[in-house]
Amino acid sequence: MSTVNPQPLWQPDPQRIARSQVTRFQAWAAEHHGAPADGGYEALHRWSVDELEPFWDAVTQWFDLRFSTPHARVLGDRSMPGAEWFPGATLNYAEHALRAAATRADEPALLYVDETHEPRPVTWSELRRQVGSLAAELRALGLRPGDRVSGYLPNIPHAVVALLATAAVGAVWTSCAPDFGARSVLDRFQQVEPVVLFTVDGYRYGGKEHDRRETVAELRSELPSLRAVVHIPLLGTEAPEGALEWDALTSADTEPVFEQVPFAHPLWVLYSSGTTGLPKAIVQSQGGILVEHLKQLGLHCDLGPEDRFFWYTSTGWMMWNFLVSGLLTGTTVVLYDGSPGYPDTGAQWRIAERTGATLYGTSAAYVMACRKADVHPGRDFDLSKMQCVATTGSPLPPDGFRWLHDEVREDLWIASVSGGTDVCSCFAGAVPTLPVYIGELQAPSLGTDLQSWDPSGKPLIDEVGELVVTNPMPSMPIHFWNDPDGSRYHDSYFDTYPGVWRHGDWITVTSRGSVVIHGRSDSTLNRQGVRMGSADIYEAVERLPEIKESLVIGIEEPDGGYWMPLFVQLVPEAVLDQALLDRIKATIRENLSPRHIPDEVIEVPGIPHTLTGKRIEVPVKRLLQGTPLEKAVNPGSIDNLELLHFYEDLARKRA
Repeated sequence: MSTVNPQPLWQPDPQRIARSQVTRFQAWAAEHHGAPADGGYEALHRWSVDELEPFWDAVTQWFDLRFSTPHARVLGDRSMPGAEWFPGATLNYAEHALRAAATRADEPALLYVDETHEPRPVTWSELRRQVGSLAAELRALGLRPGDRVSGYLPNIPHAVVALLATAAVGAVWTSCAPDFGARSVLDRFQQVEPVVLFTVDGYRYGGKEHDRRETVAELRSELPSLRAVVHIPLLGTEAPEGALEWDALTSADTEPVFEQVPFAHPLWVLYSSGTTGLPKAIVQSQGGILVEHLKQLGLHCDLGPEDRFFWYTSTGWMMWNFLVSGLLTGTTVVLYDGSPGYPDTGAQWRIAERTGATLYGTSAAYVMACRKADVHPGRDFDLSKMQCVATTGSPLPPDGFRWLHDEVREDLWIASVSGGTDVCSCFAGAVPTLPVYIGELQAPSLGTDLQSWDPSGKPLIDEVGELVVTNPMPSMPIHFWNDPDGSRYHDSYFDTYPGVWRHGDWITVTSRGSVVIHGRSDSTLNRQGVRMGSADIYEAVERLPEIKESLVIGIEEPDGGYWMPLFVQLVPEAVLDQALLDRIKATIRENLSPRHIPDEVIEVPGIPHTLTGKRIEVPVKRLLQGTPLEKAVNPGSIDNLELLHFYEDLARKRA
């Protein structure tokens, strides 16, 4: 990893640095909590990981957290897993999410956009009223703290109201998007046994209506724990027999009552992709998410009441929960329910324009699709209010950085961020006061002691290693559901380096303090003892206009050999002839090294993904090693199961 004095793509101007919340926080924390006054972000970060308790205490005071019962100390037990944050404290997440209603009652809390691309506002006072009404009705149904509430819902205001009402009661929220099939949803919801289910009759996507009433009926019959089902008529159909009407539950003018719960009380359950078994049911706490998201959204994303926060996501992905937490900072949150590319590839830019988004988040894949489709956002849309474009889901390739800089605006803060469902936050990414270098995440997040380690646990600089976090974060899971002895939780993160979180990504921490993500380490490419990240190969290959998407797998063979095929999905009309093969190999050789060149390049009908859009490398590797399909992958976790038959057939032929 060369880090020899490259020029930054973007630098914040002195005024931006001075007015950013992280700069003001540092000056205040220096005065009140012993933080370093000088040395900028690097010094602040060092203090935040060396002095965890003063740092997190400062975060709660800076954002004026309302503890109804005070805490005995910030960190009762710092061992991982099992760190105990703010013991004795009680609070409520939803109370903080609705605080802006007191000062901005008639301003929009939510801007809802569907495929017509016309924004519709929900004011702070209206959001608070609906949450108050629904929370009272949930209590009347017998809902108590700790009960589970599930949503089979698209990204619509009803989903935000249901989450906040659930949190207000002290119950536990969990959701799936309605494009998940019944089996995928049941693999998740059956684990947590919800007592209430919020559902839609269907959804609109890509200009078409998708009826989900049969799926809803199947969910009802397969979830015996349900005491109530709430019908939201998105497509205008009648409520099924025995279901409650959304409007009837949200029509009262009721002041919300916020159950004061312990800091570590569960807020929601998120799920891993579940490609190789039942999804892990990851439980995060009301207090942990509250302080982590205030830090991440307020300090790192620099969001406040004047901002509009749009992230393209669905309710089945942790970024939706992260997006809703924008409310904690008084920000207007933009909800888009629809296809990312309808009616054309530029759709998300149009939504950003029409909602006046100041921070717009999307996937690296969407950025690269826009580049290939010759979209010109800066020319075709008024994006003058946009301060930052953030990307996640996979590493943003260098060409993606250049394209955003050239095609959106030169003075654009590009924040490639990386974290995980496991912590519902970012380990590294956005810092409004630091320069942006092509292909790099700006820095590790505050309070996160992110390091790159070799197999023996030695920290590495400017070399590829395992992403580890050596101190606890408040949003780390409090536990997994149905994991009574904690063994599944322990084995997921703490098996390799005892007491240290190993995330499963290859990273480089540069000598400048920035971070480069190379892809998942659990599907590692390892040739002649050199570890390589699949993301680096995708970035090189997918620069070629003929390649729509690619997948690279490394297979250890019984005879000690190593087979590394590259699978490519071509754009329409492209042909995998010798000329294209030569260009693929030349591109990899020039951008990476001869070692990265695959043993074979194989054309495929498509690249399989998880339901949240991530390429699945491990299940394909298992198929190619001869594992039967039903054991290699959880069928309900894949976007297009048919695509896997190609890899299954290939394994048979090779055997």
